[in-house]
Amino acid sequence: MRWLKKPYRWACLFSLMLVASSSWILLKAFVLPDRQVAVATVAESTMSTSNSTEESTSSSETIVATDTSYTSDGLTIQLIEKRVDDTTVYIADIQTADSSHLQTAFAENTYGRNIKETTSEMAAQNNAVLAINGDYYGFRSTGFVMRNGTLYRDTANGDTQALVIDKEGNFSIVDESTTSAASLTDAQQILSFGPALVEESQVVVSPSTEVSQSMTSNPRTAIGQIGENHYVIIVSEGRTSDSEGLTLYQLAEQFESLGATTAYNLDGGGSSTLYFNGKVVNQTVGGSNNSDERSVSDILYFK
Repeated sequence: MRWLKKPYRWACLFSLMLVASSSWILLKAFVLPDRQVAVATVAESTMSTSNSTEESTSSSETIVATDTSYTSDGLTIQLIEKRVDDTTVYIADIQTADSSHLQTAFAENTYGRNIKETTSEMAAQNNAVLAINGDYYGFRSTGFVMRNGTLYRDTANGDTQALVIDKEGNFSIVDESTTSAASLTDAQQILSFGPALVEESQVVVSPSTEVSQSMTSNPRTAIGQIGENHYVIIVSEGRTSDSEGLTLYQLAEQFESLGATTAYNLDGGGSSTLYFNGKVVNQTVGGSNNSDERSVSDILYFK
């Protein structure tokens, strides 16, 4: 069979190059690990405080742990399970001696795209008592990212509301479209997902508010602050025959009833994972066939 005429050869070559280019873009965006560097360190890290606390912990420290509680010299956690609107919901009430007990971590201890581990893997590696999935920053190329005092990404994600945790462990909400990440000089952690659920002790979402990529009722992960060094985490199940899932408004109502002054929605759906005392507590739906854990970019944890 004679080789194609010259014009057709160029067309075939161009098509092959186009396919190769498209394949490379998809691989880079969703598969190939891309390790990146920080923009700037804009706040003193609490890692040294955390490490020194761990190093100074003596064998005389009293630790009492059960399936639903944990108590040490600087950390107290109470976990309850309840049914809310045909959904299993886990609520963790957390009180700490100081802000060093609240930390974040990256998958493989590395910032970048397509670098993922399960929440339980990251939790175990960081000796976490309690951990939840974070904002899955690696799924997006925009949105503020600060972890343990280091600013990794300062590109706003439109009008997204970001959660700011300052050096004292206090929560606040900022609008990325009107705020510079570098100006948040007292920040220790910035997570970008949202929306805010509660501000100044009031629900700030409506019954119709929803995350753009989510269904109306979903597994949810969210965190709130009740007072100084006093936090509450809610992880709800969903997408199962046993749990319908919560809307954002239903989730916000729970935080309001618990006395949260600020509450913020994190990545949910298949990412929602609650790890406590060495095991995953909730029914996860992020793996194959809606089972097991989904690998994600980051966690928020207490230790």
